[in-house]
Amino acid sequence: MRAEFPEIIDYTRVEDGGKNIIVCNDKKLGGQHGLTAENSFLAMFSYHLLAGDYRTALAEPYDVVLTKSLAEKLFSLANDNFGSVLGKAITIGRGSPLKITGVCEDVPENSHLQFDFLLSYITLYKGKNVWQQADYDFTYPKFWHYIQLKAGTNYHELEAKFVGFSDRHFQGTKVSGSLEKFYLEPLLSAHLYSDYEYEIGSTESPIVVWGLFIIAALILTIAWINYVNLSTAKSLERAKEVGVRKVAGATRGQLVSQFMTESLIINLVSLIIAIVIIGFVQKNFNAMVNHHLSLNWLFKKGLGGYSFSTSLIISILIGIFFSGFYPSFFLSSFNPANVLKGKFKSSSRGIALRKTLVIGQFTITVALIISSIVVYKQLQFVNEQDLGFNMSRIVAINGPELSDWDSTLLPKQNTFISAIKQIPGVSGAAFSWRLPGTELSRIYDIHRGDQSQSTHFTICVNGISPDFISLYEMKMLAGRTFENYDFNINGIGLHNVILNATAVSMLGFDSPEKAVGQDVILNGGNFKIVGVVSDFHQESLHSPIEATFFQPGSASITNPFSVKVGNHNVKATISAIEKKYDAIFPGNFFMYSFLDEKFDQQYNNDRLFGRVFAIFSALAILIACLGLLGLSLYSTFQRTNEIGIRKILGASIGSIVILLVKDFILLILIAIVIAIPIAWYFMHNWLQNFMMRIDMNWWIFAGSGLLAIAISFITISIQSMKAALANPVDSLRNE
Repeated sequence: MRAEFPEIIDYTRVEDGGKNIIVCNDKKLGGQHGLTAENSFLAMFSYHLLAGDYRTALAEPYDVVLTKSLAEKLFSLANDNFGSVLGKAITIGRGSPLKITGVCEDVPENSHLQFDFLLSYITLYKGKNVWQQADYDFTYPKFWHYIQLKAGTNYHELEAKFVGFSDRHFQGTKVSGSLEKFYLEPLLSAHLYSDYEYEIGSTESPIVVWGLFIIAALILTIAWINYVNLSTAKSLERAKEVGVRKVAGATRGQLVSQFMTESLIINLVSLIIAIVIIGFVQKNFNAMVNHHLSLNWLFKKGLGGYSFSTSLIISILIGIFFSGFYPSFFLSSFNPANVLKGKFKSSSRGIALRKTLVIGQFTITVALIISSIVVYKQLQFVNEQDLGFNMSRIVAINGPELSDWDSTLLPKQNTFISAIKQIPGVSGAAFSWRLPGTELSRIYDIHRGDQSQSTHFTICVNGISPDFISLYEMKMLAGRTFENYDFNINGIGLHNVILNATAVSMLGFDSPEKAVGQDVILNGGNFKIVGVVSDFHQESLHSPIEATFFQPGSASITNPFSVKVGNHNVKATISAIEKKYDAIFPGNFFMYSFLDEKFDQQYNNDRLFGRVFAIFSALAILIACLGLLGLSLYSTFQRTNEIGIRKILGASIGSIVILLVKDFILLILIAIVIAIPIAWYFMHNWLQNFMMRIDMNWWIFAGSGLLAIAISFITISIQSMKAALANPVDSLRNE
């Protein structure tokens, strides 16, 4: 690409090396995240080196760059002397020694790429001839290619040229049997808008992020509406003030300036109080969202410049203008002669505006109530959904990554499984290439062996031990599970596979029963279908069920173990498993986790969204109710004399409460009618993030409407009951 397109000035390739065990002398550190990158990586990206030369740090085989934190864990450093570690050796697992050629600053949490160390790209192939051959393998999807363009380049125009480039060099349909296309994605868009099937960096849903941003904006809007409503509602109290000022010679411009200044002070004081509150709640909020958020990040110059500071200033100016504009012009328009004669009364336009604003803020409130219920129901549905397998009480144990990868490995794995099955409290065990909840590898160009179908497909693959399917209680639709005679120590000569129902359908078999005994061609080899399992969710409900096949798992030091334990004495059972592990795989790390908890982590962002959404929604509802309470207080005050006369004439407390409440409730009903289609539209789009989702039943909207009415009724009734119970003599004594 760089040779053919002058728009490209540099490039780098990156592979995600996953979690690794780092060994340095007698120290062993597990769970260290590594990336494999070309030498140009450090020049293209601004990871500051504390030691070493960024131009050559990843130039040679077996070069490695550590982050500051990893270097401090491995070595005793005095006065941050990171240069002292250059040239020293570490290993990844039982691999070849790696030479430390650099130490860089820790990666910020909000960086697209996360790593604890960088391994030179050429290390993957270790020799020039082998490297050149492997470098042109187009079927391995785990590399990410970053290109740097000349300033001012239109990347869409460059992307259009890739069609011819692909025809000249790639020809993906011939390589993989699938339609392939090169396209560009700006790095600034990757975090929220990446649609790659595989993604190296952390990504989030734009609907979630923008949804929370919009809610924050709506909360501000509701607060501004309250300010406008209460300012205009209290116009009678300020009418005489305006009249006196006008008589004393104040111009309309001076009055507008006065009221806009009041709005400015209120907004600025609110901002200061908000920043102080953030200082108190930040630690707890960070714990809830599991991120180290800080106002310091927001006020620094980020990728988009001082975007947050600018946005904050603009928001304050908008708030000052919109919350102060109408009240200032409304109040400054009073006729001083009429006001001072006591002939002033609220205009019909002012009353109409207040009603419109009440409808607006409760439209927002009802929409948020509906959305909160939908989010809660969807997350509840996700937790209760049948995944097609049972992972309760299954403990996931890491593979023996520090063991020798030789002919003894598979017998050791089988010995370990047999040994722990004898432990009281263990009811089953198996190993596999991948655990549920993790992404499976793919094999290209699978097709039927009988040539009845010309289409070739891509399919997911997992290698498993004989007990895997029974351990996870997967349902066999036809055929059998694997037996010990299906396996081979070296993984060579395997001929049997088990498909899921989606794969059977994709390959065009009429039924699971008819698929059993048939042949499929995989990687040019002939395989027989010996069984069919029902569909299952390998990943979260965000992902579709994919065509998948199981094959007898070959030996690998990365194969994790799945062990089903009982409900009693779990700690003692795991301790007994660890002793067997240490005896059979000496020198290895024993690390375990409960699979249901690990699988559930895929929904962490959804639960976070649900919690924050609920908090924001509750805050919005509270602010709307405070505004409604303020308006009801003022409305009741305005009608004090009327209430007193009605009570003297025999009106009941209930009739007076209904009189004061009905106008507001009518406004709430109008808001409900407007809010329902708005909430449906946004929640329908959010639910598209899930392949399996709830239906938005009518009762969600009806219940939300009734809840909004109930909240409003209670809010208004607080003051209405107080006014209805007041002594009419006190109301009329000054008439």
